[in-house]
Amino acid sequence: MSLAGFTGASRSRTAHEYVRDSLRRAILSGSLRPGTHLVQTEVATQLEVSTTPVREALRDLATEGLVFFDPHRGALVRTLDLGEVREIYQLRAALEPLVVPRVIDKIRPETFERAEQLTRALDRERDPSRWVEVNREFHSLFTDFDQGSRLEGILRGLRDSAATYVSLSLAARPKQMSEANEEHRAVIDAYRRRDAEAVVEITVAHLESTLRAIEEAYRTDAP
Repeated sequence: MSLAGFTGASRSRTAHEYVRDSLRRAILSGSLRPGTHLVQTEVATQLEVSTTPVREALRDLATEGLVFFDPHRGALVRTLDLGEVREIYQLRAALEPLVVPRVIDKIRPETFERAEQLTRALDRERDPSRWVEVNREFHSLFTDFDQGSRLEGILRGLRDSAATYVSLSLAARPKQMSEANEEHRAVIDAYRRRDAEAVVEITVAHLESTLRAIEEAYRTDAP
């Protein structure tokens, strides 16, 4: 296991955040492959921290669905499962439309400005792991207006669980990034027009196209 090249996460953050972000980037990039054993002492040595922030970071990543804990081996990078990702996207397609009418009239001008900034950042980004992180922020930007609700919490968990699969699909099909960016712009435009029906239609189509790309990448990556 090597975290070389993934220690550039900002050290201005807490040690816990630094470890979490470094591990997340390594997992999403594919450098830490599914099934990799994440030994706390090894991670701590490579990232030059104590084991306490490593333990906290692994718990966070387990909540996101990137890591799981085996009773005998400890923390492992989660193995990808096509049935699981299909269920994730079916749930998102059913639940994302429910949050749109709850937030569409609450969105402020500064939210649109931030959405445009993120879209430009996604246009420039070529690192799939970093693209996935920015993409997660984009998709949570509008639903944050429902923050604290059970629905928003469920959707946040589903997006976190989908991150590894999205990264896999980008590595196999890089043009998906530019295609997704165009769909992001369409979502922003529909929100600006306060057109909930259009937001739902674009969002569901976006989820379906992402799932198709993941399925294609999964078949390509399968042994």
